[in-house]
Amino acid sequence: MIPVMRPWFGPEEQTAVGEVIASGWVAQGPKVAEFERAFAASVQAGHGVAASSCTTALHLALVLAGVGPGDEVIVPSLSFIATANVVRYAGATPVFADIDPATGNLTAKTIDAVRTPRTRAVIVVHQAGVPADVEDIRAAHGGLALVEDAACAAGSTYRDRPVGAGAGLAAWSFHPRKLLTTGEGGMLTTDDPEQAARARRLREHGMSVSAADRHASGSSAPEEYTEVGFNYRMTDLQAAVGLVQLGRLPGMVARRRALAARYHELLAGIPGLAMVGDPEHGTTNYQSFWIALPGDFPMSRNELLVHLAGRGVSARRGIMAAHLEPAYAGVPAGELPHTEWLTRNSLILPLFHQMTEAEQDQVAEALHAAARA
Repeated sequence: MIPVMRPWFGPEEQTAVGEVIASGWVAQGPKVAEFERAFAASVQAGHGVAASSCTTALHLALVLAGVGPGDEVIVPSLSFIATANVVRYAGATPVFADIDPATGNLTAKTIDAVRTPRTRAVIVVHQAGVPADVEDIRAAHGGLALVEDAACAAGSTYRDRPVGAGAGLAAWSFHPRKLLTTGEGGMLTTDDPEQAARARRLREHGMSVSAADRHASGSSAPEEYTEVGFNYRMTDLQAAVGLVQLGRLPGMVARRRALAARYHELLAGIPGLAMVGDPEHGTTNYQSFWIALPGDFPMSRNELLVHLAGRGVSARRGIMAAHLEPAYAGVPAGELPHTEWLTRNSLILPLFHQMTEAEQDQVAEALHAAARA
């Protein structure tokens, strides 16, 4: 079975983890700090704050933005459910907005359609690595806190800079489905040193001095807990893997873009088939290669998933719509026709660094056979 995704690991990751184990310091420590600096530099951000996941990094971002009970936060329904969940973690109300069907992203217009006097912030997702037009959104909604959910976007570009460059607050994921993985883990990036310092305290229970810094300084002075915080730490074991993976990132992006271009060629003969691609304002890392079926396709999306599995191809449904899940029944939402169309008719095809042309041919042949059914 050809998998949807396969992480790219080598002996370098094993060596890096072994060195951390041998050091005796495996919790959050010097490797995490090194990874924070390296990742922030790679996305042209002033500061990086490592976290246990992108979800926890997003929650920290909302806390830093001052979001709380009584506030509304506009989010895309077309996103993994964590994007909406973190709004509830902050005690606020998520409000679902529609997306541009070509990119899967929020736009200034779709945000405007659901904005109210209670709107405090917007979480803009760079969905599946496709960069959202954040400058246009900032120009139209400059009074709102803008948090960029860049979970899938490491290696994508926006207006000739890395996604996340210039972002007030951006959150990243290192889950195994992402290009750069640490197994689990995330990162918050910002250009604001005060926000970064507060985020570092909050991720470690609000501790005034981190355990690693206290150990490095040799100080025995007791720490203080300046506000209620969380346990959102990354470990040095994960950070060691992340540093190796960061060095692999340019090669991974180049390989995925080459494979995606080949998918476009192989599947161009299927009438009406929509495929993910670069928007005018940037480039995608092709974290996922999604397609959307035309209305006259011989099979439904779910039937096609079964057909592909029978031909040795593991595909997945497209990006979920959170407003259709039981957990969000009754949550405020505007009209979401593009969201509902895309989540019903899209699926994700296999795409990973080690994928061979023969495997890609097998995927394409299975799709063409379905189109002829």
